[in-house]
Amino acid sequence: MSLSELIPADVSLNVALAICAIAFVSGAARGFSGFGAAMIFMPLASSVAAPRLVAALLLVIDFIAAAPLLPNAWRQADRNATAVMVAGALVGVPIGTWCLSRFDPVTTRWIISCFVGALLLLLLSGWRYRGKDHAALSVGIGGLAGFCSGLAQTGGPPIVGYWLGRPIGPVIARANILLFFGASDFFSLVSYAAAGLITPDSIRFSLLVGPVYGIGVWFGSQLFGRASEKLFRAICYALIAAAAIAGLPALDGVLR
Repeated sequence: MSLSELIPADVSLNVALAICAIAFVSGAARGFSGFGAAMIFMPLASSVAAPRLVAALLLVIDFIAAAPLLPNAWRQADRNATAVMVAGALVGVPIGTWCLSRFDPVTTRWIISCFVGALLLLLLSGWRYRGKDHAALSVGIGGLAGFCSGLAQTGGPPIVGYWLGRPIGPVIARANILLFFGASDFFSLVSYAAAGLITPDSIRFSLLVGPVYGIGVWFGSQLFGRASEKLFRAICYALIAAAAIAGLPALDGVLR
């Protein structure tokens, strides 16, 4: 399959190269710090291509990348507690997908940039939920994360903030997070497919962008331990902020 066959007809070569560059930077951020990929990728990529296409593209890439981690997460996770949160995602994901499929691209970009900005503030705050477990709260957080995932694949911060604040070991917390997003991604795949967002174009395009993203993850992981984690996290936060601002439609006349 030639390069031209991997790129959707309505995406120029320059735009495809820009998305690959964004994917590399996003992957490097995730490889080093474990977070931030979608929050960098979505605002920037959706400013140069249709939000529906890039959300589906990121979902396919992330689902494939995370699948090998799920069997171990299933063994280590608190499956009952995670199932309660997954119930919220079962409601939130279709709502987010509906918004992505129905809103016009400019409106979607405004929402994505504003959501990413709000989620960045959540990360910067260092918020961790340290109260008692409540089923309604777990369902609500799962629903919020599911909505963010369905709309823009950015459901990480609420889930991470919740599980890392619980009085459980880090291995279980990580497994819960991985298991939740495995289920959330599956719901997203079904929801996106039903809404017509998973297209042959997005699947073929993932064959081009996915390896670049993977190289970025590998590159970022190689930096871990060789550079200051505090400095790199600050760089990731700065990249997320820059992506949220640069993705604003109001700046199209200046930046694009």
